Amino acid sequence: MPRAKVTIPYLFDKKAKKEPITMLTCYDYPMALLEEKAEIDIILCGDSLGMTVYGYNGTLPVTMDMMIVHAAAVTRGAPTAFVIGDMPFLSYQVSKEEAVRNAGRFMQEAGTDAVKLEGGAIMAETVKAIVNAGIPVMGHIGLTPQSISALGGFKAQGRSAEAAYRLIKDAEALEAAGAFSILLEAIPPEISAIITEKARIPIISIGAGLPCDGQLLIVHDMLGFFDRFTPKFVKKYADLNGQIFQAMLQYKEEVHQQAFPGKEHTYGMPAEEMEKLHKML
Repeated sequence: MPRAKVTIPYLFDKKAKKEPITMLTCYDYPMALLEEKAEIDIILCGDSLGMTVYGYNGTLPVTMDMMIVHAAAVTRGAPTAFVIGDMPFLSYQVSKEEAVRNAGRFMQEAGTDAVKLEGGAIMAETVKAIVNAGIPVMGHIGLTPQSISALGGFKAQGRSAEAAYRLIKDAEALEAAGAFSILLEAIPPEISAIITEKARIPIISIGAGLPCDGQLLIVHDMLGFFDRFTPKFVKKYADLNGQIFQAMLQYKEEVHQQAFPGKEHTYGMPAEEMEKLHKML
């Protein structure tokens, strides 16, 4: 029997019962089908597709139009998962009005259930504006890739008392602004524990340890499908790159040896039809 649609009340209930929430990224229909079949709770169509799909060095070149196309494919493939559209760089920082408009595009054009945006207290008013428009928002603090230049590179955040305090206050500001959930990226588990304990909303970890209410991984990372770099917090559950590469080598070899295609891969013509054809020729 198909599962019921994952909703915000369902996620809150999982937090209350201390049942871990599962979350993965996804950028296309075939992968969405698999994540739906695996009954992953939350699927994030992340701007990480800039690196994993498009080959950019970061997320900054990703546009709203790119995100809408991919998010729509994901929602078609995962109708019962809770799908979140990741708001790309400059889609929400310019003004609250533009933020609401772009968040609305995710809901209207791609059919997502919510949006995610980066930033703590400084983004609280923007989060409030989007929520007031009837659009659920997931916050994102800690290592925020869109601000990588300001952060000094891809490195853990909140490792001093002052930095940790700011993260705790950022989480409080986002919850007060109406965020239904917060993603913590690359921060110490000790700080995640404090934030998760204080928060009434689900707190999700990507490199923030076990104390959170749920875990997120980039699907290309956990499947061994992206080799450019692997963050410390990633566990590889498969080596798809290795398997795909070996399959390609085998295909090339069989084509060279004329072992492929075999008879079972072709469409035979009935003998009587061949005889007719020869007469016609």
